[in-house]
Amino acid sequence: MPAITVENLSKSYVVGHNTAQTERYTALRDVLARNARNLARKTRDMVHGRAIVQGDEVEEFWALKDVSFEVKRGETLGIIGRNGAGKSTLLKVLSRITEPTKGRITIRGRVASLLEVGTGFHPELTGRENMFLNGAILGMTRAEIRRRFDEIVAFAEVERFLDTPVKRYSSGMYVRLAFAVAAHLEPEILVVDEVLAVGDAQFQKKCLGKMGDVAKEGRTVLFVSHNMEAVTNLCQSAILLTQGRNQEKGEAKGAVYNYLSTLSLSSLTSNGQFCRERTKPEAAIIITRVMLVDGDAPGVRFDLSKEIRLRISYQVCKPVRGGFLGFQVKTVLGLPIFTSTNADVAGALGDNVVSGELDAVVHYGEADVKIPAYQLNVGAYELHVAAFAPGRGLLDLMADIFFDVYDSGSFASYPFTSARQGVVLLRTPWIIHKTKRID
Repeated sequence: MPAITVENLSKSYVVGHNTAQTERYTALRDVLARNARNLARKTRDMVHGRAIVQGDEVEEFWALKDVSFEVKRGETLGIIGRNGAGKSTLLKVLSRITEPTKGRITIRGRVASLLEVGTGFHPELTGRENMFLNGAILGMTRAEIRRRFDEIVAFAEVERFLDTPVKRYSSGMYVRLAFAVAAHLEPEILVVDEVLAVGDAQFQKKCLGKMGDVAKEGRTVLFVSHNMEAVTNLCQSAILLTQGRNQEKGEAKGAVYNYLSTLSLSSLTSNGQFCRERTKPEAAIIITRVMLVDGDAPGVRFDLSKEIRLRISYQVCKPVRGGFLGFQVKTVLGLPIFTSTNADVAGALGDNVVSGELDAVVHYGEADVKIPAYQLNVGAYELHVAAFAPGRGLLDLMADIFFDVYDSGSFASYPFTSARQGVVLLRTPWIIHKTKRID
């Protein structure tokens, strides 16, 4: 039997807009009529117990729309998507903080939620008192809390301030204690939002390890994060939310790849270029346009047997000596694979091809570079393009460019039944010698 069942879940909010500020001319009768309508609407909302929304006009905004999925007992589910996709709203509904507008949710088990810094904590109570308060909210007895007390304190690393009101805690101390309580008091279902981003790198690593331990103990974990590496390593499956709707639930790696692919395609222009417009350049050198070319056409998918051409358009806005362009290819989980700059080839600016340092003269230009065939293995990759200068560091950066490499033939898999492991695909020379048998 699933730990969580969500059926056609929807959540709407009423959003107000003040249209009077956008109108250039407004007659007195229009102002009076608008105020009368606003008063009548707010009176109806008050009578029916609805929230009173400020604004001349209101619209219904659906943060979630017809979301359906199941989470098995002991499953670790990642929930990913862009900002505003409905991830936090979904967790708040599942945690019973917000009521759904439509749909049905069935939860089998005790839920511990960590959605925001200080969720479930009383600011006037001490850390010790809040530990017992949270445990009681989760349905734990005092004896059960005492049994885990020392372990929670050691994990949170707040022993010196245990008897200090939590309103005096820093955000890092707050979230350390909140996570320690939520993770150690043995809930059947643990719900964690991006709140872990408040802690330092060491604490985040400890939290991810603890959530992994919780999952191994057979408890259910729902994890929202923008850290795709954490989602891939921690979660067995994931759901991608897009504008409040969920795409089909599937394997975590596949969902992460689909998410990054949508980010890449959303930044493409109609002619297949990653570009941005700047009317007031601030840096000495800026990247104006990046285009990945497959053959003669722009693209984001490339056959591993063909080279990938990268065309970088730039602008030297202010005279600068020793400026260079460069790019770095990473895995979608953020692991750097290799870096290349035009400083790798000695020479000066000429024939419209950048082969050395950029000229100090203000101008526009293009740089072309090729990634050889059979360099990258099958998979998804992230590209960062930058301009920099010695002594001045990074001048400009264009990131979040995603592309993928596929195999249209049999090289990557032969003689294996699946694609070869590894990030790079090297065709290393082999020499086989027949020798006499050695007994």
